[in-house]
This record gives sequence, C-alpha cells and structure tokens, in this order.
Amino acid sequence: MSNPETGTIGVVGLGNMGLGMARTLLRDGFSVIGFDVSMECQAKAAASGVTIVAALSELFEACPTIILSLPTANHVRKVLGGDEGLGGRDIDPRLVIDTTTSEPDVTRELDAILRTQGHILIDAPVSGGPAGANSGNLTMMVGGGDADVARAMPVLSSLGGKITHVGPVGAGHAVKIVNNMLVASHLLTMSEAVRLGNAAGVTTENLIAALNAGSGRSAISEVNYPKWVMNGAFDSGFTMGLMRKDVRLAMALAKDKKVAMPVSELAGQIWAASEELLSDNADFNRITECDPAEKGAKS
Repeated sequence: MSNPETGTIGVVGLGNMGLGMARTLLRDGFSVIGFDVSMECQAKAAASGVTIVAALSELFEACPTIILSLPTANHVRKVLGGDEGLGGRDIDPRLVIDTTTSEPDVTRELDAILRTQGHILIDAPVSGGPAGANSGNLTMMVGGGDADVARAMPVLSSLGGKITHVGPVGAGHAVKIVNNMLVASHLLTMSEAVRLGNAAGVTTENLIAALNAGSGRSAISEVNYPKWVMNGAFDSGFTMGLMRKDVRLAMALAKDKKVAMPVSELAGQIWAASEELLSDNADFNRITECDPAEKGAKS
C-alpha cells in the first residue's frame, strides 16, 4: 500500500544499496517501484517484491517520492536534469532523496533547477553498507531545509538507524565525502599500526583488543578489522573502486575550496597507487594488505 505521506516510492538504482533500501521499505509497508539499467539488478529486485518499470519516465509519473542510489554525480545529473530527466517533465512536484555519494556543488546546482518546477531535493548519503541497507540501520547525513527534511522523515526513518541533519542542500554530500576520506585514511594508519605492533612482537588480536580499550580506537579497529580483515573475509560489500572514487572527490573538493590537507593528500596518493595492485572490484578493506614502504606490494 502507499504511505499517505509519501505515496509510492520510486527507487532509481537497484544495486547492493538501492536493493537493500527497497527491501527495507517494502518490509515497512511502503509501495515501491524500481528502475535500473541492469537486467540482473531488475530481476533481483523483482524477486524481492519490487515492481519494475521499463523507463524512468514511468517511475517519475507514478512516484511522488523518489530515492536515488547511483554511482556518481554524473548519473544523478542525467536522471534529474536535461530533457529526459525529472527536470524535463511536466508533472506535479516530487520529493527526491539522493543517497548517492555525490558532489555538493552538483547537488546545489540541481536543487536550484528543480526548485523552479516545485520539486524538492534533499541529499541523504548513507554509511553502513548493504547490511545496513537491508536492515534499515543506515547512518544518514542529511542536507536540506527543515521543512523538506521533515517531509522526508517517514522514508528516512525507515532506512536509517542514525539520521543527522547537517545543514542545507549539499551539506550531506559534503559530510559524506569528509567521512569517507577519514575512513580511507584510518584504514591506512591502522594497517601501519598493526605492522608496527607485529614487528614489536604483539599479535594483531592482542593489539586490537588493547587499542579498542584505549583512546586509539576507531570504527576501523572496532568493526572493520574484526569483521572483515583479521578473519580474511573481505566481504563488506564496498569496493576499492568506490572508495578510490570517494577519495578523489575529497581531493577535488579540497582543491576547489583551497583547503590544505597534506596528510590526507598523502593518503589519497596511496589509494590512487593501489590501483596497480588491487582491482576496482576488490573489497576496500584489502588496502590494509598494501605496504606503502614496498610501493604498494602486499605485506
């Protein structure tokens, strides 16, 4: 059934994250229509109960609320802007929730265009991976006006366990870029800490236990190492290619805003160099296997 506050929800992008969010919305009683260019993604979503449409135009017409879960800002621009996008259609105002890790300035540009047609755009990038998407426990960093975010809250509350309104449109995407820049850097510093501790005769298990009891702990030591690194699982659902993209976004944002970040810039160089060893499809936690002292060779 349709939620009276949101209507039928359209999900554009049915990959690991989009499909997980669609499943969560269905479980919470929302009607969901989905679109993806991949036939495989369409089939998986249909098997989960999502109604699939063959064209974006059908989704725009049927859904007062639209969620985007796309790879890049260029994909978002294509879906929302131009003659073939939402901005090129003569329809009643829509609420668009963009969960893509996108670019703040692009988001603000699209918002300015859509506002002239009555549409509302909020950016709500997410953290928590496919598991969080499927369980409704995502961390969401939301950018938008107070009234707009309030209007989106029934959907956000279904998807997110931790929802933080961080400012106007574009602020959510800025925070997500900063967050992932820190994650990328923490993975590198944690891998160095483990190599140093091991060289000094401390096992990884004992080192992690001690760090997690002290001030040096982080999400990387508390979650990533026990869950995906130490056991060799490397199946977080987030790839090297996606993290390298997010690091590039952080470096570009720093350059555009003229913010000096010498430490993070070095981390960015290490992530870029890792492309020679680790494919885009590899789990992003595998960066911990690269030793910068050995020019990226696995440790």
